[in-house]
Order: sequence, then C-alpha cells, then structure tokens
Amino acid sequence: MEFDHIIIRYGEISTKKRNRKGFVDKLKANIRRVLEEYENAKLSASRDRMYILLNGEDHKEIINRLKSVFGIQSLSPALKVERDIEAIKNAALFYYNQLSGQTATFKITAKRADKNFPYTTDELNHILGGHLLKHTEGVTVDVKNPDFNLRVEVRTEAVYLTGEIIPGAGGLPLGSSGKAVLMLSGGIDSPVAGFLSMKRGLEIECIHFFSPPFTSERSRQKAVDLAGKLAEVSGKVKLHIVPFTDIQLLIQKQIPENYTMTTTRRMMLKIADKIREQQQAMAIVTGESLGQVASQTLYSMYAINEVTNTPILRPLITMDKLEIIELAKGYDTLEISNRPYEDCCTVFTPATPKTRPRRDKVNFYESFVDFEELVNDAVNKVETLIIDNQKKNPDGIEMEDLF
Repeated sequence: MEFDHIIIRYGEISTKKRNRKGFVDKLKANIRRVLEEYENAKLSASRDRMYILLNGEDHKEIINRLKSVFGIQSLSPALKVERDIEAIKNAALFYYNQLSGQTATFKITAKRADKNFPYTTDELNHILGGHLLKHTEGVTVDVKNPDFNLRVEVRTEAVYLTGEIIPGAGGLPLGSSGKAVLMLSGGIDSPVAGFLSMKRGLEIECIHFFSPPFTSERSRQKAVDLAGKLAEVSGKVKLHIVPFTDIQLLIQKQIPENYTMTTTRRMMLKIADKIREQQQAMAIVTGESLGQVASQTLYSMYAINEVTNTPILRPLITMDKLEIIELAKGYDTLEISNRPYEDCCTVFTPATPKTRPRRDKVNFYESFVDFEELVNDAVNKVETLIIDNQKKNPDGIEMEDLF
C-alpha cells in the first residue's frame, strides 16, 4: 500500500478575491519547478487547494520538497481505497504507521457523502478506532483534543483517508509581489531578511559590497554561499558583487571618522539603487534591526535614507538579535554567517561611530568630495553571478555580464 496523493492548502491565498488566480498560478509554477525531477507526479488545482497525484513517487521526498515552497500553508498525504471495510481498516492502520511524528491519542472522523454505504459514520468510527487500538501500543482515543485525527470520507467512487497536517512555509508565492534587491553582507541578519522577503512573495536579487585587499576571497565566498541558500528556495538567485575599495578609501580619507559609517551606508544605498533601477526592481531590502548598531538607529536611518526615494524594506526592524539567530538556524544560514571572515562594513568600522548623525552635517562633509564618478564606476564594474540551484554543475554558478 502507498499514498496516492498529497493535499496542498493555500492559507493566505484563500483570502484573495478577484486576483486569486494570479497567486494560484504563481504557486503552481513554483511547485512544478520544485518537483521537476519527479516526472510521474501530476499537479491539479481547485479553488481552495491543490493536489499532487503521486503515481508511485515517494510521498516523503515530495513533501520534504514542498515544505519550503512559500504560499503553502499545510500539506497532508492521502489514501484512496476501494469501498470495502477490510480495505479501509488496513488503510487506516497503514496511515497511522506512516505518521511522521509520535502520537499518543487519536480519533476517527468519518463522513458519508454516499448514504448508501452499508456502515453509518458512528459505526465506521467505532470499527476503525477499535482496529487501531487492537494493532497499536500505548495509544488511546481522545475525541476532544487528539494528537491525530484520521478523516475518512466515503464517496460513490471510493473512500479517501487523510489526517496528518504538515505545516508548510506559509506566506505568498515567490514572485507574486514583484522584485526587490537585497543588500547581502556576510552577517547573520541580511540573509534572514532575504528569506522573509521571499516569504512575502518578493523575487530577490542580491548585492554584495567587496573591498579587496581589505576583505578576502573567503569573505566574498560567504556571500556566494549565503546567496546559494536563498537559491535553494527560489531556484536561482542573481548576486551582484560591487567593487567598493576606492570609495571606502576615499571616505576614510575625506570624511570625519565618526561620520564615515553614515557616508559609507549612503554610498552603498546609492549604488544599490542604481542596480535596482537597471534590474527593474521596485524596492531595496536590508537586514537592519532598529538600534542594533550605530548605523541602525532611527537618526542614522533618517540621514542615510536621504539619498533615495526608493522604498527600503526592513523585515527585521522590530526583532532582537536572539530572534534573528533562531530564524538563521531555521534557514540554515547561521553556520555560514559565523565564518570568521569580515565584510567591508566591519573592516572599516570606526571606533566611535555617530549614533545620531545629522543630515546637514553629512551633506556638508560630502560636499567637498566628488563621489558620483566613483559610484558610477563601481556600478559599471559590477560582477554578476547567477547562482542556480537547479543546475547539475558542481558549484551551480554562472557568470553574466549585465552592465
């Protein structure tokens, strides 16, 4: 015996009205991409849910793939059996033995769409419940708050069994909310911000600032590997690597030390905005958390944001560090982020950065320096990698000359 299909529940998509079809179509495309190698699995959809017809494919492997697809609220493996009481009893026990977690209590919830079936719902509940109690150990019935509720639906063509509810990734389908660029450092916060942005339906391209020889190739590789983690969910990710050394050296030379971090962030934002425009994205995502460091105070954000009118999205803005670390563990990025290779922000951090920078002062200091030519030069020299998780080559990386 094996599972026939998997039920996929939409969750938040179900609240959409006239534009629901667009969200469902995006989710379909994302599911098909994830399950591309499972040739026998077939996807069908109704108004409120989707179904994967397994046709012999391993349900555990497919569920494991689907759990990372944004837009899926929950999944349930399901069985289709003939309208025979012995077949139903065997299927109920099989379903219980295939549960992914331990259960101490259960209940049976039978439903007869076909009233001509020879057993009533109460009779089915007792027969199937007794069969499970007889063939399992240490399990009891709890009709009010069971660990596992086996649902049995009798229809005219067959009997369907389901019950285990496996949480999905939630959120909205990837790509349903447009495109944004993510300022990806080598730290803990920005990759988490990337995942949370994708959860809200954003397609993400990454921007990493690289300052050799002050930052090493290993620091650059951290960004590549973190982008690779994002690609595990999205299929592929563009990573734009910006040469930032000349700008940072000029900032260190010309800007007062306690304002260097403010100007650095402003120049990064200017460059990110130009790349965003070239890539036809609509927003910039950062990993900032309010008050975490000097450049993330409200005063700093106010001074830094002056250089662009583009929306700046900060998914982590109200989270503390421990919350972010827990998310990083869940997304499997923490170990990469903790590699001891500094990025360009940490290498050039001043001893006493300004926590309440003023716009008038930073504009005054920058007025003596012509950054525009260096900013444009950095944009023109951007190296773009396409990190493709679907590729079969060893590193999954392609080069692309986009500028």
